[in-house]
Amino acid sequence: MSVVTTQDVSPGRVVEALKWAADVADDPSLLDQKPERPSPAEWRTVPLAELRLHLDRLLVSKQPEPGLDALEAVGCLDPWLPEVAAMVGFGDNEWRHKDVWKHTKQVVKQSVPRLEVRWGALLHDIGKPKTRRIDERGNVTFYGHSEVGAAMFRKRVGDRLGFEGALRERIHFLILHHLRASQYEESWTDAAVRRFYKQTGDGLRDLLDLSRADITTKRPEKRRRGVRQITLLAKRIRALQEEDNKVAPLPKGLGTEIMNAFGVPPSKRLGDLMKHLTAAVEAGEIDAQRPAEYYLEYLEAHREEYGFED
Repeated sequence: MSVVTTQDVSPGRVVEALKWAADVADDPSLLDQKPERPSPAEWRTVPLAELRLHLDRLLVSKQPEPGLDALEAVGCLDPWLPEVAAMVGFGDNEWRHKDVWKHTKQVVKQSVPRLEVRWGALLHDIGKPKTRRIDERGNVTFYGHSEVGAAMFRKRVGDRLGFEGALRERIHFLILHHLRASQYEESWTDAAVRRFYKQTGDGLRDLLDLSRADITTKRPEKRRRGVRQITLLAKRIRALQEEDNKVAPLPKGLGTEIMNAFGVPPSKRLGDLMKHLTAAVEAGEIDAQRPAEYYLEYLEAHREEYGFED
């Protein structure tokens, strides 16, 4: 009996299968034109660039769900995405029968068609098969699946699929943090919201988009609440960012300089002076964010107007 090696096969049928799966994602009517399923040995011969070309096209297509089904049907998941293959038929605790693979496909479909978000959607729950626990009451938990999934991506998936640079970092970020926005409560302080958006940095938009897509519950009220909370978080972040981005009209430490120069103690009087100077800046009478000496000279020139004794 002869042994088949990768030297005995070519990637021709693999490329045909990949192209068909990506085409199905654009036109699901092509599902019934399934090509012959390549062997595992053939799948190992496909050039990585060719593989990623078709996977990327499939993921950002209009209908990625049937495309992902096609990808599974031709045998691509086991050799190239075994972490995703492990989710097929794997149960979650939603209604006691939720299939993590079905959930994942729905999240991919619901997510915005940006490559980093779609890859994050496909891989966000790869840590679940390794973290599922069932307690004495029969409740299913997946504690730490975000961290485990991010580590799996960093150690294996990212290298296997040739992810590099900003795309690699963003996908890892999305897997690691995909639950954070859904944990938002209106009781969060402004400081907590600021910490959240500053920690997420330029990944905030992608993270919020993935969080919205990750709401696939069949319970209407739970779905409405999830969407509402993420919408409220986004609005609150925008409001705080606008507030933080405003340039203060007066320089820091000006109050202390006024106290020292004019003998004004910490008091309502000092507060009123600062308010008057702020109003003068907003009215265009004086400049904003100049050195303290600029405002001291202004006050000196308007001593009578501001009630200073000679």
